[in-house]
Amino acid sequence: MTSLARRGVLKCLPVAAGAVMTGMAASPQAVARQETDPSFPQPETRRTTPRTGRLETRLTVGFTEQVIPGLGTVTTRTYEGTVPGPTLRVRPGDSLEITQVNALPPNSETAHAETAHAETTHAGATHAEAADQDMNVPHHFNTFNLHTHGMHVDPTGEADNIYRTFEPSDTPGSTTTYRSRVDVPADHPAGTFWYHPHHHGSTATQLLSGMGGVLVVEGDIDEVPEIAAAKEVVVCVNELKLSGGRVPDLTSHGAYDGITSTFLVNGAKNPVLTIAPGEVQRWRVVNAGAITAHFLSLRGHELHQIACDGITLMEPVATTGLTLPMGGRVDLLVRGGKPGTYKLSGGGPSQTLLTLVVTGDARPMSLPTSLPGRPTSLPEPTRKRTLTFRSYENVFSGAFPNAYRILGDGETPPADPLAGRHDLAWGRLAADFVNQRVRLGEVEEWTVVNDSHAHSHHPFHLHTNHFLLTAVDNRRLATPVWHDTVSIPPNGSVTFRLRAEDFTGRSMLHCHQLQHGDEGMMQIVDYVR
Repeated sequence: MTSLARRGVLKCLPVAAGAVMTGMAASPQAVARQETDPSFPQPETRRTTPRTGRLETRLTVGFTEQVIPGLGTVTTRTYEGTVPGPTLRVRPGDSLEITQVNALPPNSETAHAETAHAETTHAGATHAEAADQDMNVPHHFNTFNLHTHGMHVDPTGEADNIYRTFEPSDTPGSTTTYRSRVDVPADHPAGTFWYHPHHHGSTATQLLSGMGGVLVVEGDIDEVPEIAAAKEVVVCVNELKLSGGRVPDLTSHGAYDGITSTFLVNGAKNPVLTIAPGEVQRWRVVNAGAITAHFLSLRGHELHQIACDGITLMEPVATTGLTLPMGGRVDLLVRGGKPGTYKLSGGGPSQTLLTLVVTGDARPMSLPTSLPGRPTSLPEPTRKRTLTFRSYENVFSGAFPNAYRILGDGETPPADPLAGRHDLAWGRLAADFVNQRVRLGEVEEWTVVNDSHAHSHHPFHLHTNHFLLTAVDNRRLATPVWHDTVSIPPNGSVTFRLRAEDFTGRSMLHCHQLQHGDEGMMQIVDYVR
């Protein structure tokens, strides 16, 4: 393998003010944090009560009308009436206890049923097979659940269990209530994570409405003197697909074609953030979008990366740009340069996410030279697996003609071996088929290949455990990097080592281009002892 330089890999991989109307008053645990200038919006923050070690809060999901300068009035599904939802802050050893209220209207599934029937008829499936594969036609857009993305927590019970369903009431105007409890291990890494719905079939539509929020685990990295001295800024990038002031449901594969993505930072379009020359700020950047990756660059400034996907690096890494896939997070230290106005671009060089104004008296601040990071090595693997993300276009009839499959080791078998590419089951998520059984404590090496056409971007996301990225396109990284979400280049591959730990039970891996995931590009992972 040819080695990839550390600085170079940062350029191609994730290493790593609008007024809104809230739907309810803040909980007693809500704390207003105004760590940056008042003109730059920050999500409401809710944090653990130190005396109890618990964050007890409520998240209500409903349709909310918001007035966003530059966009006008928009109506989308939201947490707590805002895009993004509140920022939740906990510490290792705490418990996160959420009462989740579904205030959305009843589901209307007529269109889904007709679409599913058309697809299964085309494939020649039996009624039993059709019922099993209807799950890969987007549906139940008012049903959700909770995923604490990137958290190393229990994937079962009332914790990070994406197999739960939080249904709306059958009575219009009524609500239903569900409870989750996520116990944060005492040795959980401090870092930036996020929460979002993960009900299979409705995830893309809900994320493109702005449903998502930042989840911070506080800890050792926050106590590094140079980081503790820096202002902390949450930069949550939401991607909305707005048409006529609303986000259409994903009732056909092309529902979002031709709708330009609207990118909001903390609910505002291109908000303005100020910094003094020489001042250092810590930015927690979250790509909370469903479809678009962001190449982050800040004209006239280096970005100093200190964490990737919630895992602290061993030392800061300077770069002029990096790619953040859907679901990825990066922690950056930004030091103000010469006075002036600068653009943070993402989603393409012409797309401005926020504007940074360097102004005021100089405030020289230092950057750290070392960090309390996780070691970047694992023992030699005892097992290897190869997975291939592959999409087939126009193989089904009906509203969803494309097949998004994960093939290779553990692929879902065809229901009809003679159906070939038209088989509904082959390589797509099946409700009761365990694709990967992973034994706790064993080190494995996985190679994940994207052999779809050049326009198909397939970010790989693994629930419950981080993995150590070691190579891209068979070229070794000079320094491996911990991830839970990584972009697979078109016609390329990534290689990583995995050692699952602590938690047993069924979890998930999937493509985090969430429209692909909703249409079947997912697998069940069972962690076993």
